[in-house]
Amino acid sequence: ESADTLQKPNIVMILVDDMGWSDIGCYGSEIPTPNLDALASGGVRFTQFYNTGRCSPTRASLLTGHYPHQAGMGHLDNTVKAGHPGFQGQLADSSVTIAEVLNQAGYFTCMTGKWHLGQNFGCTPWSRGFQRSLNLARGGVHFYDQTGEKGGAKLYLNGEEKALDDPMFGPWYGSDLWAEYGNKFIDEALTEQKPFFLYLAHCAPHFPLMAPQEDIDRYRGKYLVGWDRLREERRQRQIAKGLVDAGWPLTPRADNSPAWDDVPEDKRERFDHIMSIYAAMIERMDRSVGAVVEHLQSKGVLDNTLILFLSDNGGNAESGPDGKYDGPNPGDPHSNVFLGQNWATLANTPFRKWKHYVHEGGSATPLIAHWPAGIPAERNGQLENQPGHLVDLMATIVDVTGADYPTEFNGHPIEGMEGVSLQPALAGKELQRSNPIFFNHEDNRAVRDGDWKLVALKGKPWELYNIPADRTELNDLSAQHPDRVDAMVRQYRDWAKRTRVVVDGVASPVSGPAKKRNPQKKGGGRTRSGPSEEKSSGSN
Repeated sequence: ESADTLQKPNIVMILVDDMGWSDIGCYGSEIPTPNLDALASGGVRFTQFYNTGRCSPTRASLLTGHYPHQAGMGHLDNTVKAGHPGFQGQLADSSVTIAEVLNQAGYFTCMTGKWHLGQNFGCTPWSRGFQRSLNLARGGVHFYDQTGEKGGAKLYLNGEEKALDDPMFGPWYGSDLWAEYGNKFIDEALTEQKPFFLYLAHCAPHFPLMAPQEDIDRYRGKYLVGWDRLREERRQRQIAKGLVDAGWPLTPRADNSPAWDDVPEDKRERFDHIMSIYAAMIERMDRSVGAVVEHLQSKGVLDNTLILFLSDNGGNAESGPDGKYDGPNPGDPHSNVFLGQNWATLANTPFRKWKHYVHEGGSATPLIAHWPAGIPAERNGQLENQPGHLVDLMATIVDVTGADYPTEFNGHPIEGMEGVSLQPALAGKELQRSNPIFFNHEDNRAVRDGDWKLVALKGKPWELYNIPADRTELNDLSAQHPDRVDAMVRQYRDWAKRTRVVVDGVASPVSGPAKKRNPQKKGGGRTRSGPSEEKSSGSN
């Protein structure tokens, strides 16, 4: 390898599943996340970074630099709409992945964890550029001996099917396993003297919520103070850290969520236990981030590694206000626990709505960027307030690695990148963004243009917010600014047409696949949520 290749930065992208904006310490949480907090204090935190509000669409956008429908993934990977190329249930041929781009630039590319991009259709990590992988076709698997709906899932090691309890892995908890194999793949890259790209896609803290018992036990009783007080405490920490403006009121509780003071004593233990399991998952995930960082440090490559940490969507309110709490020992590998809307509202402090939606609660994610060799030291611990979106990650990685983004790949024409490089923002400079940021999931839709955000719920009228003044989206200005609304709606419709989001009546589906499949055979089924405000089909 040339000296030049060895100087190229390594990239480690860590994605967590169903974690809210306020769930880690450096974004205001009471849950201790010392490893992520250390990355934040040695790097930059983005305060206005966006995902797509849902699982597969986020993964598609993150890996391709395209909007979800453009990448073929307008919904989950089992949602196919004949004649609608935005719903292929797998990545489109007109998109390339970061791995495919970096392979051409001499990188060693690898991934561990949750794929969820159409493995049942043959769209796999190994068919989309990853030289090494240990993955699940879909998520929701946390233990080697897990039973229940996800119990039939399989692991895939470089494409070879393995049982969850294959002795080669020993007994494992997911967050630890993804880090362990991530570190093994890094070692292979170093042996080959290649720069590397590791995409580490955690299943935590997605349902079914489960964690090692000793981690859960440490939190028991800590959540008996309830969601109302904890939300206010998170908000106060966010204000103190400069993440949140004191002028933004906390969003009101959802109509069907009770005040904690009205929750009967006998139900409080149950809620405390659910949140203890969730907190344990986040702490354990943080510890696994520490294991990767420590490994990079021990190999002498931490300084020239760009680490990016983010979540695929906001906290998950599926299963209604109270969540689910099934099994003789909730939180163990044989239980079925969902966070529920009451606690998901805490996860998304101080914002409105949850996963599925493109109000801030559904689509705002932490983004921590750590890269000692590439981020000026005076930026350490600083906040970056310019808005960004998943589509920017491809552009950023192409920029920092010097890779070439192709116009054609495997005989298919490739659409251009939608995003802009975030590298200027890492250095405290202005981003070169000329287009708004757009959203559509299940026909919840939004446009973010400068300070303004136009947003709507499925089937409901557009709302307009001035984000610096009102990021909790409580003061709708659409009636005062009809011309601005009209202009932004036109931008939205042009974008929707161009990126294969169908407009005028035929839009994103809300109720799952066009025809029933049995994905269980291919490693992981779907989980149907109970009745909830979201009326969503099951989600992964």
